[in-house]
Amino acid sequence: MWLLVSREPRPDAPYWPGRRLLSAIDAVTWPFLWAMVFAHAPEPVGIVGPLVAAVAFLSGLGRLRRALWLNHRYWFTTWRWVRVVVAMFVAGAVLKLTLPA
Repeated sequence: MWLLVSREPRPDAPYWPGRRLLSAIDAVTWPFLWAMVFAHAPEPVGIVGPLVAAVAFLSGLGRLRRALWLNHRYWFTTWRWVRVVVAMFVAGAVLKLTLPA
């Protein structure tokens, strides 16, 4: 038996002055960073490097379109990953304090 669960769509993101500019920067930065990681790889990546660059470029265009014209539907990637990194640092700090040296 198949069970299908549909989720509610995310609510619109709150608008504040400067959000469109910051979301455009966020939308372009992450695909650019992925392309740069593969461009400066320590080992030859062959055809994967140009493929990642092309996918990152297309992804950046789509994200930029959403950031500029559908800003109420754009959610910041940087904020998402900062929360993950902070949670990992907190978990590491708790482990360091609780485990004996």
